[in-house]
Amino acid sequence: MKKLVAIVLALMLVLPVFATGEEYAGTITIGIFEPASGDNGPGGKQETLGMYYAHSLVNTVDLNGKLYKIELVEVDNQTSADKAPAAAQTLVSRNVNVVLGSYGSGASMAGSPIFEAAGIPAIGVSCTNPAVTLGSPLYWRICYTDDFQGDVLANFAYNDLGISTAYTLNMLGEDYGAGLVNYFTKAFEKLGGSVVADTFPEGTSDFSAYLQNAANFGSGVIFSPSSTVYASLLLGQAASMKLEVPFVAGDTWASSVILQAVQNTDTKVYFSDFYDENNKDATEISKEFVTGFKAWLNASPQNLTNNGGNDIIAAVSALGYDAYMTAIEAIKKTETGSAAEIAAALPGVEYEGVTGKIVFDENGDAKKDIAYIKIADTEKLDYIFVTTTSIDTEE
Repeated sequence: MKKLVAIVLALMLVLPVFATGEEYAGTITIGIFEPASGDNGPGGKQETLGMYYAHSLVNTVDLNGKLYKIELVEVDNQTSADKAPAAAQTLVSRNVNVVLGSYGSGASMAGSPIFEAAGIPAIGVSCTNPAVTLGSPLYWRICYTDDFQGDVLANFAYNDLGISTAYTLNMLGEDYGAGLVNYFTKAFEKLGGSVVADTFPEGTSDFSAYLQNAANFGSGVIFSPSSTVYASLLLGQAASMKLEVPFVAGDTWASSVILQAVQNTDTKVYFSDFYDENNKDATEISKEFVTGFKAWLNASPQNLTNNGGNDIIAAVSALGYDAYMTAIEAIKKTETGSAAEIAAALPGVEYEGVTGKIVFDENGDAKKDIAYIKIADTEKLDYIFVTTTSIDTEE
């Protein structure tokens, strides 16, 4: 009902939809709302790569016999809840018809009111905080949420690793980390485990005292869903201290930055993820994506640089691809590709994506129920699949 009311309101807003061209009936603009700098810059770049790859494959759409060009407009929200609104306003001023992003729930929630006021629908890619869609009637999402992810990670630590005491560490004021720690803690304590909670202020560079706290408390695992910038420092210092406590984290740690931080160390890093390129049971759609995306990456030195210097496929790249294709599916259901029409079409989209089937529930969340648990290979600098965890989703 929440989404339906918002769609009716959005239909009342008539925004400029296209600029005429010689070969096309018009242009439909997709806004990319991602961090290219700041703490989540590396992940944002990988997420954006998936969108650009998808655009290289599908950059026009036929609506009622008229061909429209698909244009991408990218802004850098700088991983900042303070700066994200200005970045969002830039996209509004560019008359985008739909927005993709962001890597980072805080930026998504900060930009949401700007998009909503302009009647522009947004598709969250890897922003896992439940408040992203609950707080905005025009925000949809294609990934699983932190309540599910926190439960998955708590069960893995308690049951698979056999850990009964966990030490949690997240940055003060950061929505993603605080939310995931909250869900992990509830699930871990419900299982019978105990949790020692700690936080660090923004700008911290020395984590030795926090790591010593984890050791002093006898923690069997350190759960720290922080940005890759802080994670790199944290892991490097843990290796220097020869700390034997394993780390567990969420999807943010599925990054080449993490692999480089633990290279040639004995540090164990487990994390949950949205996708696994080496999945033996992968669909044909997934296999085609892996082959095509790797070739596309390797054809461009800049793309490889933005991917962390290698052609390992980050799960967020697969999600970025799926987000773009989901937007295309919604556009196909419209008359002219206007923002209001896309908002009206999104609830009915069904798309078989690289990361699984995408169907939205009444809150605008994709009904995802599988998480991949991986461990960082510190020698080969790759990810090793550990297990999958699944729960039932409500219909």
